[in-house]
Amino acid sequence: MKIKGQQTLTTPREQVWEALLDPGVLARALPGCQALDPVGENHYKIRMKLALAAVQGLFEGKILLQDVQPPNNYKLHIEGAGKVGFVNGEGHFHLEKLSDVETVVHYEGDVRIGGMIASVGQRLMDMTSKMMIRKFFVSLKEILSEQ
Repeated sequence: MKIKGQQTLTTPREQVWEALLDPGVLARALPGCQALDPVGENHYKIRMKLALAAVQGLFEGKILLQDVQPPNNYKLHIEGAGKVGFVNGEGHFHLEKLSDVETVVHYEGDVRIGGMIASVGQRLMDMTSKMMIRKFFVSLKEILSEQ
């Protein structure tokens, strides 16, 4: 499944960059995230509850950030598995400075889902991924406004 989009934030690029690399911020912003713990430089363990229609479950996995180029972009690799299947993916984030107080976050990625959770169908997975991305950015905006 391919994911691509952008989101404009009324926050300076450096502040957005710091938030996107802060495990505490990400744990609060990621829908269903129960834990995001550093295990090394740019390497995290994640525990997340994922629900697609009637199929839901707890996933545990790891996230690795690569090609980190502050404050412009980074790639991430995620692997997770649970009783209802697995999730593997790669993504790229690019931060574009529009002004001193506006940043555009460009994102794109490729996610692979298997097992029982994949049985819900492509259309439902697309809708769920868009909903999760929307919730992530709504939460991120709220967190950034608190700072």
